[in-house]
Amino acid sequence: MMECLLTVMPRLEFEARKDIVQIFVALLQRSIGSRRPTVEYVWTHPAILRMAIRGYDVPDIALNTGIILHEMLQYELLAKLFLYSDDLYRFPQYIETTSFSISCDAFKNLRDALLCHRSIAAEFLNMHYDRFFHMYTQLLDSQNYVTRRQSLKLLGELLVDRAHYATMIRYVSDEENLKRIMNALRDRSKHIQLEAFHVFKVFVANPKKTPAVESILRRNRSRLLTFLQGFLPDRTDESFIDERQYIIHIISAMPSTS
Repeated sequence: MMECLLTVMPRLEFEARKDIVQIFVALLQRSIGSRRPTVEYVWTHPAILRMAIRGYDVPDIALNTGIILHEMLQYELLAKLFLYSDDLYRFPQYIETTSFSISCDAFKNLRDALLCHRSIAAEFLNMHYDRFFHMYTQLLDSQNYVTRRQSLKLLGELLVDRAHYATMIRYVSDEENLKRIMNALRDRSKHIQLEAFHVFKVFVANPKKTPAVESILRRNRSRLLTFLQGFLPDRTDESFIDERQYIIHIISAMPSTS
């Protein structure tokens, strides 16, 4: 039945689509004791999740199927199914090439899958680090302001989460990642600069920097110190000021290259 409802949804009127969404939500929330039979059913019938994801291909129903996908992702079992699906790698297309509302909805579901079930997401990123970040770099390099800002913010949240320690170490060990973030620090948008700073501070605070990362920071030591002293001077929140001073302190203690 669930596959049938998703199949016919594009041919239905607006109110009927809303009714289908409510049916899906009610089915997914249904429980028998500690069991969630519909969640278990979707787990064993992954085509249903795939159809919900690919609703983003059809603008008329994208926000409806986005709500269904959001409800699915509240359950660890289905979040795992989502992360390990090849359809995960369609999300740059959904985020970059659709309307603003659909793009935001797609990004929110990607974000929920990575943040709501930390242990599942950490295991996934450890196993599929290269493929995931090859995809995610497309979002970090986006020419779209909203996409770039959201992507930097999510990256910063992931890197400071202890559940993602292994991913953090791997990410901040790559000098190409550092170069990308240092470029973002100089963006025209103060909001992007701020999100980039929250990623940059993880590179600097890492006590076990790779030689390549250490070399870049030492080579740019003087310019970084000058830049950071005047970085976002209008911000008055104490946490940011303390973090900026801490990063300045670490960089100041680095010997410059001769």
